[in-house]
Amino acid sequence: MNNETGVRRLRVGVDTGGTFTDFVILDEERGTLDVFKVPSTRPDQADGIIGGLAEFLASSGDSASAVTFFCHGTTVGTNAILEGNGARTGLVVTEGFRGVYEVGEQARGAGSIIYDLFFDKPPRLVPGRLTEEVRERVGSAGEVLLDLDEESVRKAIRQLVRHGVESVAVCFLFSFKHPEHEEEVRRLFKEIAPNMNVSISSEIAPEIREYYRMSTTVVNAYLNPLLELYVKSLDDRLRQLGVGTDQRYIIRSNGGVASFDTARGRSVQTILSGPAAGVVTAQHVAESTDLANLVTFDMGGTSTDVALVKEGEAVRRMGGKVHNLDVLVPMLDIHTVAAGGGTIAWVDEMGALQVGPRSAGSDPGPACYGKGGTEPTVTDANVVLGVLSVAQPLAGGALELDRQAAERVISERIAKPLGLSVTAAARGIVEIVNVKMQEAIKVVSSNRGYDLRDFYLFAFGGAGPLHASQIAEEMGMKGVVIPPYPGVTSALGLLLSDVRHDYVFADLKDLDEVKPSYVASVLSKLRGDGMRQLEEEGFAPNRCHFVWGVDLRYIGQGYQLTVPLPDIPKAIEDLHQLRRRFDEAHLQLTGHFAPEERVEVVNYRVTAIASVPRAPLAVPLPEDASLELAHVGDTEVFFQDAMEKVPMYQRSRLAAGMEVAGPAIIIQNDSTTVLGPGQAGVVDGWGYLRVESRR
Repeated sequence: MNNETGVRRLRVGVDTGGTFTDFVILDEERGTLDVFKVPSTRPDQADGIIGGLAEFLASSGDSASAVTFFCHGTTVGTNAILEGNGARTGLVVTEGFRGVYEVGEQARGAGSIIYDLFFDKPPRLVPGRLTEEVRERVGSAGEVLLDLDEESVRKAIRQLVRHGVESVAVCFLFSFKHPEHEEEVRRLFKEIAPNMNVSISSEIAPEIREYYRMSTTVVNAYLNPLLELYVKSLDDRLRQLGVGTDQRYIIRSNGGVASFDTARGRSVQTILSGPAAGVVTAQHVAESTDLANLVTFDMGGTSTDVALVKEGEAVRRMGGKVHNLDVLVPMLDIHTVAAGGGTIAWVDEMGALQVGPRSAGSDPGPACYGKGGTEPTVTDANVVLGVLSVAQPLAGGALELDRQAAERVISERIAKPLGLSVTAAARGIVEIVNVKMQEAIKVVSSNRGYDLRDFYLFAFGGAGPLHASQIAEEMGMKGVVIPPYPGVTSALGLLLSDVRHDYVFADLKDLDEVKPSYVASVLSKLRGDGMRQLEEEGFAPNRCHFVWGVDLRYIGQGYQLTVPLPDIPKAIEDLHQLRRRFDEAHLQLTGHFAPEERVEVVNYRVTAIASVPRAPLAVPLPEDASLELAHVGDTEVFFQDAMEKVPMYQRSRLAAGMEVAGPAIIIQNDSTTVLGPGQAGVVDGWGYLRVESRR
């Protein structure tokens, strides 16, 4: 025990994935970490969280009151979107603009879909019959052109109630300039339909571009009832367990955490909750070491998430598509592809091998889990190829692997229909999923003007280190960095994330007409809003800081770029420098810029950040170690054209500076690392494994 009372102080991070729920628990005084996994539970993720935490406390002898901080990365929002089980949602719009949500961007997307003669747009979260118009109109400067007609609002509310709507999105023209009409509609909903969940666009996404603001508000309304119910249930069950701390947070898509109360009303900001935490870990590693440029590679059971960290700073965006939905909220620039350990391989009607997008999840999971799985997965292929050894159980020994079951399902479902050997079929599965993940990496890197030769692949997730070395070599990257606990790196990020709130003010104006004093007044007001919220959450001013930015575009463009400001501008030269940085950013992203063209301001942005105590990044390493002690046997692995015997090493027995030459397998409780021929892995002083080619 650590202190005078004999009670430890524990900070708990819990990341829920499709297959496992990961825990990282920090002893505040000792600085030591406990890491473990439990199977994820469906339909209620809270079952696995409460069960795993209760089991840990019972085994450690700690009271639940020892938990002083709890942070959670959730997939509730993501699952609701993917499975289509969000709330029955309605939409209220300005009269005459019913079709805005249905029409959307008028775009199909990219690729072969452009030539599909039978293309159907994906169904909207709100069907046309649940969209209601009300009489009101606001001009582009915020002037009221037509007062809100209360009777039309009441009629719309009654109609939505008759249709059984549970949640509603309200989005009027230019409401970010004049929010009073939306606020009045919310008041009338509370009067007439008090159980209806109401999201208004002037709070959820107070920016120009009506369709994107509308889509974002609809997503928020679609998810809110589900997230509110989940957060309330988790909150109640934590208190029942005896966890009394008020520091209960959920990580959001922007890489910052928010209190339970704040997060539950802004559910659209949690869509990338789980993946964001791993990127936060990578950013702190890049800030603290010489590994400034990283591409994160988080391969779990159902998907792979990738993002880019440039010069110690994670790349962010102010909106985009998430799971094919348009959202206009600040987020880490994370790209997700349906490629995980549980991703199912299958043969299509044309006799071609396909991998994904369906996943076996945690129940029944891959066939090799021995829980009744009957479809071949990426994990089954890795077992057949020997990179996952049946001698090394998963999840810290809780899950033994069945090689015969893996060989059987691949033989029946893939090898025999294609006339291949089981090994060749397994190799094909891995090669296809690797290509899919390489394409995802290109989306956040080379497609945006970054040279992958300058980046390491930061590989984590239970399956990331299995595939990373081959992918990085094929893509010409500098190498691979694997953190000490790759299987729970996202959960570790929950104990590294600061509280973060984003504020925006939309005001379209030619940059040449903007005065520094006006910019200063806008940013100062947003700063004041952020400071008040952080103080309400209990943070002292000396723990808070602010990040400034301005959205700019060439006049006539349909998109804008967020350009950071080092501080509130004080002179006209500050705005001239802002313009030059915009040109540079445009050149980086698109390959061209237009210094003679006029530029306009679209939005002003302020991010309010409160720092929280962080978990250590470095881990203790053994002092007396050798490769002989770390060598725990040999195993048969398929490399290139044949199975060959390669050594297996226990990672916990590798000391700083030790080098493992490939081909080799490095095992640990939460993941397995594969080193290919011609590669070598070196443990650095922080305990991170750096893999590079020796060819």
